[in-house]
Amino acid sequence: MTTQIVLVPGFWLGAWAWNDVTNGLRERGYDVAPLTLPGLEPDRDDRSQVTVEEQAEAIVAALDRSKDRRVLVVHSGAAVPGTVVLDREPELVDQVIYVDTAPVRDGYAMNADLEGDVLELSEVWDEEKEGGAMRDLTDEQLAEFRAKAVPQPGRTVKEPVSLGNDSRHGVPATLIATSYSSEDYRKYAAEGAGFLAALPDYPDLQFVDLPTGHWPMWSKPDQLVETIAEIAG
Repeated sequence: MTTQIVLVPGFWLGAWAWNDVTNGLRERGYDVAPLTLPGLEPDRDDRSQVTVEEQAEAIVAALDRSKDRRVLVVHSGAAVPGTVVLDREPELVDQVIYVDTAPVRDGYAMNADLEGDVLELSEVWDEEKEGGAMRDLTDEQLAEFRAKAVPQPGRTVKEPVSLGNDSRHGVPATLIATSYSSEDYRKYAAEGAGFLAALPDYPDLQFVDLPTGHWPMWSKPDQLVETIAEIAG
């Protein structure tokens, strides 16, 4: 059986963010496809018009229908186009893995009040660092992150998604909790956290804890590889 694993990074990042994980999964025999989503290419001149729908289409195009199994791994903000993929073509994904993120509900926008055409990493750097998102990253990794990060297309941050196919709730799903515990995820969802509002819609969602910061592909790549491989089967 041939299993394809598609790796989708979150805001500001490209396929390069998965390098260690990609290599580790390939060594285990998986067909691995790390993505750079539309609007996050390092040499792109105009990112202002890129939409979540366009990014979702790129994910669909990367999922190889000829494989026996297709596993979609989305990190952070990539859960938004990832959820759109499940809504549009739920039969195309055999397993979805959320890395320190969660599926979203219809009408969700990451930040509907965002001003401007892009979201720069520098605008949230201090907040992310102070909040512990960068826990366990080395100075070298932090420097590489800042050097390679590109502006996030603004429309993918502030425009609400349109979802309408409840079949997406039936796609087998696992959430790898890293910067917060699985217990915290459940607690915050129960308290009404907007980004976690959809969790109750997925009664069979599984949780795995991998304590670290928000970027486990750098802080704990070997453990993340092991975890993804165990889920992917």
